[in-house]
Amino acid sequence: MKKIWMGFLFAFVLPIVVVLAWWGIFRHASIRETTSAPIHFAWVEFHGDLADLPDAQDKFRRVLLDAHIAPGNPVVVLLSDPRHTAKNRQHAEAGYEISPQAKLPPAIQVSDIPARKVLRSEVRASVLLAPSIAYQGLFDYLQSSGRSFKLPTVEVYTPGNSINEMGTLTVDMAD
Repeated sequence: MKKIWMGFLFAFVLPIVVVLAWWGIFRHASIRETTSAPIHFAWVEFHGDLADLPDAQDKFRRVLLDAHIAPGNPVVVLLSDPRHTAKNRQHAEAGYEISPQAKLPPAIQVSDIPARKVLRSEVRASVLLAPSIAYQGLFDYLQSSGRSFKLPTVEVYTPGNSINEMGTLTVDMAD
């Protein structure tokens, strides 16, 4: 019986734990006060369940590519708190950093977020796990310091340098 359990652990459980660790599930967010860099980004308005946001962002990426605009890092400006907003009423601006010199069709919305003082939550993890880790770290920090969560927040996901490296999500909340 002991051999069966050992085989099960090595064949199924250990690979799952290794993959989850690689994706960053055991990581913690680092929190610091800093000054953000300015961001120039093209975006599309999103209403609905934030779980559907990656699909909407991917469709918008194809719009940018069809317009011959090179999308940079993904950017999300979170405008509603998913803890207190019904899933079908959640609101965000989802897009990509773009070059300030990019020639945009009139239908594409562009915004600039200036440099500003922020409370930054940062985590290196997969794009699927990073938001929950980053926001939980931010909420814990705010609670321990007697401060409250403020919207909007600005999320920028910087992909890793290789297929084997997870990217880094930064969540900036105005300070």
